Amino acid sequence: MKVKTIKKILVINGPNLNMLGIREPDIYGRETYQGLCDKIIRHCETVGAEAELYQSNHEGDLVDKIQSAYGKFDGIVINPAAYTHTSVALLDALKAVGIPTVEVHISDVSSREDFRQVSYVRSACMKTICGHGTDGYIEAIDFLIDNA
Repeated sequence: MKVKTIKKILVINGPNLNMLGIREPDIYGRETYQGLCDKIIRHCETVGAEAELYQSNHEGDLVDKIQSAYGKFDGIVINPAAYTHTSVALLDALKAVGIPTVEVHISDVSSREDFRQVSYVRSACMKTICGHGTDGYIEAIDFLIDNA
């Protein structure tokens, strides 16, 4: 049986993640979105994978990006941000494409407001990583490489 190798990873970030380093640095840290992107690209180069990064504040754009990944990407790392708690559309898109996916959250959502305890996308994901800061993205990439 042939084992699938993860080589192309789509990293999707939802609303307000473009404001990293500015938005609530006591919760999300001081690393900028560009710093996060640079960290992901460097790590992927180190492990022999290719990453495409995408961020949008618009739910439909995120759905379109997930759908366009079908047949092009081996894995998805997604931080749906606020859409985690509201978007059945993102869940349906992830289920439709069937690409191995890891959900990431920079903060520990389990210790925050009650509404943040619900994740609609989680059931379409292999794993969820929360509260490890931006290093959670690196953990997600490594998990996909090792387990998908």
